[in-house]
Amino acid sequence: MPKVAVIMGSESDMGTVKPAIEALNMLGIEHEVKIMSAHRKPEKVREFGLAARENGFEVIIAAAGGAAHLPGVIASWTSIPVIGVPVASSELKGVDALYSIVQMPGGIPVAAVAIGTAGAKNAAFLAAEILGLKYENIRNAYDNYRKELAKDKGEVGK
Repeated sequence: MPKVAVIMGSESDMGTVKPAIEALNMLGIEHEVKIMSAHRKPEKVREFGLAARENGFEVIIAAAGGAAHLPGVIASWTSIPVIGVPVASSELKGVDALYSIVQMPGGIPVAAVAIGTAGAKNAAFLAAEILGLKYENIRNAYDNYRKELAKDKGEVGK
């Protein structure tokens, strides 16, 4: 079964990340949640990134606030898709984190979603879209979610 790693720099980021975990659960996507800081434990981040593929991860969701180095550092150690979630943890309300995540150097991409909980939820759905290219059960679960969303709000094409 495909795995998504959901990582964050600090336990205090869990409030932002929780909607991603809930969406992954709803879609039946196997995942692991980890806390590791790009600044306080850089060697742990390096080891995780280097071993991510062999440990079965196919997408990584990385949440970080402030300088938000975690998504980029992870992306520097693996070629698995990384989705960065900016956390509104500073006086700049997450804009600094968003800029940090989207301003990656050429060749080391990190996808970025919106700041905060809506972005975290969308990170899970983006992971589902990526995995759905390979796994029919995930594609079907996400398609069914989108159909229900369209019924409720009429915002997504039928």
